[in-house]
Amino acid sequence: PPYGLRRVASTQEHRWLPRPRRAISPAMTTTPSGGAQDVRRKRLLFRAHRRGFREVDMIFGTYAEQALAGLDEAGLDRFEALLGVPDQEIYLWLQGKAPVPAEHDNAIFAAMKALCNRKNPTWND
Repeated sequence: PPYGLRRVASTQEHRWLPRPRRAISPAMTTTPSGGAQDVRRKRLLFRAHRRGFREVDMIFGTYAEQALAGLDEAGLDRFEALLGVPDQEIYLWLQGKAPVPAEHDNAIFAAMKALCNRKNPTWND
């Protein structure tokens, strides 16, 4: 049969109909390990490691590996909002060279800044 078609026998003739579409794998939101929240955490972890600015990648990635599993919905929302800030802006905030806007001055940002202020920090440990 032609690719993607199946043969159907009718009472008078044979004809070709499209095969029903099916997913290659189950939808990501139906994972048995935790559902949509687990998928969201994995997506945020991926984004934290791949922002594009290496120094900020290390800070966000280290924080995400250490803290994402313990964040509630509101915490995930605040972290995701920080991921949306341009790298150069957040890097200046983390260095203390620019004021942090009120909407981003929260416990999550403070914890990330504390990572930067550690003595002899190791990243992604």
